[in-house]
Amino acid sequence: MPAVRTLPVPDGLVGERVDAALSRMLGLSRTVAAQIAADGGVQIDGRPAGKSDRLPADGWLEVTMPDAPTQVGPVIVAEPVPGMKIVYDDDDVVVIDKPVGVAAHPSVGWTGPTVVGALIAAGYTIATSGAAERQGIVHRLDVGTSGLMVVAKSEHAYSVLKRAFKERTVEKVYHALVQGHPEPTTGTIDAPIGRHPNHDYKFAVVAEGKPSVTHYEVLEMLSAASLVEVHLETGRTHQIRVHFSALHHPCVGDITYGADPKLAAKVKLTRQWLHAKRLGFAHPSTGEWLEVSSEYPQDLADALEIVRSAYR
Repeated sequence: MPAVRTLPVPDGLVGERVDAALSRMLGLSRTVAAQIAADGGVQIDGRPAGKSDRLPADGWLEVTMPDAPTQVGPVIVAEPVPGMKIVYDDDDVVVIDKPVGVAAHPSVGWTGPTVVGALIAAGYTIATSGAAERQGIVHRLDVGTSGLMVVAKSEHAYSVLKRAFKERTVEKVYHALVQGHPEPTTGTIDAPIGRHPNHDYKFAVVAEGKPSVTHYEVLEMLSAASLVEVHLETGRTHQIRVHFSALHHPCVGDITYGADPKLAAKVKLTRQWLHAKRLGFAHPSTGEWLEVSSEYPQDLADALEIVRSAYR
């Protein structure tokens, strides 16, 4: 039986054609979206809609999704994300400050908000290169990590930025509050990362893993933890969390990778203390260096202050 999706019309897509809007909201090609409408699979507020009809404000869409294999994999749902800030925006790129609890893009098993869905809901046009559910995504942050992400708006920017991340010319700077005191206070962690041998949802330092390099410097040393600035040379999934866990200095609050749950409760954290603080890259069209920074979100700022006041 075909799946039916019921969706509110996002403010950013009011006035858009049905085929264009469905393409952006659900990660479909525009041809497939137009065919769904032609087959009578789209209703707006309970009335059939053609591909060229326009979306009304405060309307509701009911979409009868095609059977596989026309639609494959996760779909994008246009959904506003409160607290997601636009830090920089032009014709080629948009840089966002991602809150905790938001994924970069849809994936199997994830039903929460996404950066891609939030941008589409806000009316942004983003690159369509790559997998349909990853429109414009050239790098990612974990759901539980806050901070800066750049998303490509043009196809040219997508190509240039993907190459820049691959060639490691992008500057990615994170701040982490880690348990204990790393020694030395400035160093490099060069250890391969791969899937954890016993837990599919985790990663670990393993001999057969991919090369992974993390540079760090302790900014502030407290009695129970250290505030560390981290420069990523590579960009493996969970890299910072895995590398500091391997050193027996997991991020405060990161129970998955061995953090002390009592300390996490003490500082009122329900996620890892990890924030993408600065991001720098050559602009894909002008070549000029673009650098942006982000303040700590409230939960991390509060946790840091508790550690400073209680554990000096």
